[in-house]
Amino acid sequence: MFYIYSLMSRKSRAFKSFRKSLSYRGTECRNCGHPLELSDRYCPYCSQANSNKSLSVRNYFAEFLSSILVYDSKLRYTLRDLFSPARMTINYVKGQHQKYANPFRFFLSVSIIYTLISLFISQTDAENGERSVEVRFVSKDSSDVFKERPPKFLRSKEDKATAEADHLAIPYYFSEEDLKAMSYTMEKKERAALYAEYHYQYPEESVAEALKKLEHQNNFSNRWLYLRMITIRKIIKDPEGFRDFLAPKFPFFIFFFTPVFGFFFWLIYSKRRFLYMEHLIFLFHIFSFYFLSKLILLIPELILKKSFFEFLFLFTVLPVYLYKALRRFYQDKPWLTLLKFLFLGFIFNVCFIIGILIFVAGSVVMY
Repeated sequence: MFYIYSLMSRKSRAFKSFRKSLSYRGTECRNCGHPLELSDRYCPYCSQANSNKSLSVRNYFAEFLSSILVYDSKLRYTLRDLFSPARMTINYVKGQHQKYANPFRFFLSVSIIYTLISLFISQTDAENGERSVEVRFVSKDSSDVFKERPPKFLRSKEDKATAEADHLAIPYYFSEEDLKAMSYTMEKKERAALYAEYHYQYPEESVAEALKKLEHQNNFSNRWLYLRMITIRKIIKDPEGFRDFLAPKFPFFIFFFTPVFGFFFWLIYSKRRFLYMEHLIFLFHIFSFYFLSKLILLIPELILKKSFFEFLFLFTVLPVYLYKALRRFYQDKPWLTLLKFLFLGFIFNVCFIIGILIFVAGSVVMY
């Protein structure tokens, strides 16, 4: 009897020390000020725990472990229904928002986790001696090119008078006047080639010094182009470094690319009376499935050191999943779904290539 009373007493003390116990509840949320009842364990407005007890070290670590170990029902339902084509999208559009994770936030979380893990794996492989071999900027040594066709600043006084009369025959050097006499496209092409060659031979010189020796105007346009040539040389010398620079930004590229691609869904399925936002939710669920599947496939790839599973996924599982998702969500006939599937695949490739070119070009400017 004494043992039972002692056990109940200990449980009572443990319950009273719990931050969400009735003895620590208040009538106003300490986070947002929303009025509460003593029966409210959480604020219905901001979801903070209704507790006036100060956060002790014990409470902090208890809540920290709970946030890690407790199985979130939203995550459970999201992971379960994501692998059934369009099931989660249909339920979410019907209004079951609290059952699943936010589609936009979930996509960013999964894609960023996959990108960071794959980036870590690639860096580990690089440290183990799998780094790509350095590529030269030009196939021919720049010093030999300048010996054959020396620019004005390298010519001797005896050669300078002759070269001045025939400078257009020297493709690796053009004066500012020569370049301005060309068409816009040709001028940019020749100027970029000249700046690339000069920086290859004299990488230690600043932009201002280079333009001065080349006898070119030190304006914004020339400085910008010279710096871009430096960037391109850095990329060709270290493509892995540029890839590592691009990789963390790729999920955000997909995030901003999806609304553009969703516009074509809105056009093709305009007669189905779907809202534009519902097309976006559908697409973000598709991309979430793609990144989550690739995240899972990293495990056998790491074990077997082969990318066979990713190839199999891209050409078998993913197309079947996309077709079934379109068929189930938009409720078209099989042959019509197939036609739209092929057309949307073509549109996706065109838009994706254009988007990637813009993305890479912008990244070169920022690199």
